[in-house]
Amino acid sequence: MKIAEGRSIENEIRAVGWIRDLARPYLKGFEPALEASGPLRGYRFFRALGRGKKARAGFFAGFLLAGRGYESFEPAPPECVLFAFVDPPRSSLHEQLVARPGSLFRSTHEYISWLTHHPPRFQFSASAPAALVRHLPVSCWPEGRRAHYANNFLIEGLAWLVRSGLVRRLAADALETEAGMARAGKRPATKTVGSALRRC
Repeated sequence: MKIAEGRSIENEIRAVGWIRDLARPYLKGFEPALEASGPLRGYRFFRALGRGKKARAGFFAGFLLAGRGYESFEPAPPECVLFAFVDPPRSSLHEQLVARPGSLFRSTHEYISWLTHHPPRFQFSASAPAALVRHLPVSCWPEGRRAHYANNFLIEGLAWLVRSGLVRRLAADALETEAGMARAGKRPATKTVGSALRRC
């Protein structure tokens, strides 16, 4: 779903329902949740997993209005942002999927950097809330066309996340495998998630 022609970026930041509708076809299998407090405006799309379903993994699409908590990628708010995450940051699931050498997120970053032929490129952080992020200040876009460019920016980034295989892996077998092994008290080999991505 595209935003209405002629609407300002300020209106689109306040009325973020269009982001849910835009991102949902790309992020099938993830539950949308409105982010309307703190520095973020938009939607998280997540899956609850692990023992007791206390961990979450997924994506955020929308806007960053202030940099607090997201200093790792040096934002210049307000920005249009798209990122992947695993919460909580220091959990065993985060260690496996994000922080560990050869992890799914590290391998995705390597591959998606090759896919992205023009800036801004995705950035990776092993410890930040936004583990894999693509962002751009709305001031980079022409006044009066910023809402249109935000729409296109999110579509392009979502398409790359799908093509990289990260959406499919997070929605299906990667997390089921990780959660199952966590319940069994096992630690899967690093190559399991990394090599799986390379087969995409």
